[in-house]
Amino acid sequence: MRPARVLHRFVSLSLVVAAGIVAVAGERPYRAAAEVSPLSDAGRVAACHIGRTRVSGVTAASDWAPVTPSKWRFPGSEVVLAEAGTPQPGPRRPYEYAILARGPEFGSVQIDAEVRLDTPVQITNRDVIIVFGYQSPTQFYYAHLSTDNTIYPHNGIFVVDNADRLRLDDQWNGKVGAPPAITDAEFHKVRVRRCATTGEIAVYVDGASTPLMTATDKRFEAGRVGFGSFDNIGRMRGLTVTGTCHHDRGSSDDDQPPRDRT
Repeated sequence: MRPARVLHRFVSLSLVVAAGIVAVAGERPYRAAAEVSPLSDAGRVAACHIGRTRVSGVTAASDWAPVTPSKWRFPGSEVVLAEAGTPQPGPRRPYEYAILARGPEFGSVQIDAEVRLDTPVQITNRDVIIVFGYQSPTQFYYAHLSTDNTIYPHNGIFVVDNADRLRLDDQWNGKVGAPPAITDAEFHKVRVRRCATTGEIAVYVDGASTPLMTATDKRFEAGRVGFGSFDNIGRMRGLTVTGTCHHDRGSSDDDQPPRDRT
């Protein structure tokens, strides 16, 4: 091949990579700036290889373990918290959530879903939460997605570790946090990534290439995921959990094709 042709191909390839366009054989191209691959880096934060074990299609009541089952509805395509929770004994933490009982515990994990706040928009402190690293009712992480970002317990990343929830996210400055995650009554795409080895956590909303919230904490090595609200109502659809099974640490899980778990 002539040197001029080699140079031309190198420049063309460089332009494609710089534009953030990735094409995989047999799949449609996509722009990396608008969508982060579930099996590759997510930028500077939580930039680990997540794993290839996948759980999806989990909308039946039998897939979930709620704090209060009577407050939940499972109409077929959504997971709905229809009634606000009430305070539970013990540490201050979200009142009502449902833990995904189907599939394994995950170490490194990526959670993709669409969520909606069903509490009226006139109520400014409304929220939903994404739970991850769940080990027990008093030990878990959660991302709090709220209309308000001006008080400590709203719109951030938190940990409950046998004590009142503790705020972890880098965006909180003591007075205000990240911009409000959800301000309307529409569905919004949410992605939560956590790297077990580094403890890095990143929360993305509506396909953004930059995380809305970030944090680092290594106290829980693995756990289950879930959905709920501190004290409001909401719903979730299209959940896909991708990650590394807790018992697969150190195995060749990352080198295998994606596999569904039940």
